[in-house]
Amino acid sequence: MSYAEIHPNWETLSNDILDGYSLEITAKDVASLREAAPKIAPQTPIAVTFLPGEEMEARIAAVKAVRELGFEPMPHVSARRLTSAKVFEDMIKRVTSESGVKRLFVIAGDPPQPEGPFEDSLQVIRTGVLEQNGIKAIGIAGHPEGHPNVSKDELWVWMENKIAEIRQRGMLPIIVTQFGFSAEPFLDWLEEMRARGIDAPVRVGVPGPAGIKRLLGFAARCGVGASAAVMAKYGVSLTQLMGTAGPNKLVTAIDQGLDYERHGRVRLHFYPFGGLSKTLDWIHEFSEHRR
Repeated sequence: MSYAEIHPNWETLSNDILDGYSLEITAKDVASLREAAPKIAPQTPIAVTFLPGEEMEARIAAVKAVRELGFEPMPHVSARRLTSAKVFEDMIKRVTSESGVKRLFVIAGDPPQPEGPFEDSLQVIRTGVLEQNGIKAIGIAGHPEGHPNVSKDELWVWMENKIAEIRQRGMLPIIVTQFGFSAEPFLDWLEEMRARGIDAPVRVGVPGPAGIKRLLGFAARCGVGASAAVMAKYGVSLTQLMGTAGPNKLVTAIDQGLDYERHGRVRLHFYPFGGLSKTLDWIHEFSEHRR
């Protein structure tokens, strides 16, 4: 199977770091997505999150909207938030039959105790439900700055096991990382991953432009490094919490540091944090400036 089957130009993308980016939305962002749609290239991958407090019907409606607008939906599945195997199976059957979903992003999720039968993402992958319903690719999480509950060595083992299971089942793995504020952890992690022989394509998580307090709030919740030194590199002073910040310095540093021989093929995945239109405006402005 070729990655072209699930992203038509993945294997022919240019070396422009902004070529072939993906986006993330929540079920509440459908109106914003419709408004911003003319700014987004056709077939752009758009992930739909699996947040607590959102109804399954709202998530499925968001997936449908992504497809209807001409983009490629990638719904999230949060293993520990699935209350039953039936809820999971019904969701997969509906998003594949009603919206032509070919890819999913499968994570363990945040609850310390599972709300149903699934402890982790590997259990979800092993059900057989995904390939039986025509899923072609599975996104899994990458943690360049580590995970608060899992050691670095364990993270690599989990990644290797999930990739092996996905491929054994005839699907393709894609790694999507947590967002960050500094290029160095991304580049070091990519180099170590390739040195370990992990050749799956990677989407590096980038925060869209947002209020500084909002960015720091998301960082705190997600365990992302946001020290004074890191934020200074990003262009933010922690003594000045007013205003907004964009990822100009981060994306430039990633672009300048990437060596496709050492880091493999890498694309960007934007976390808009509710500011979808602002993120797309930033992408277009940054692209024009580069030209």
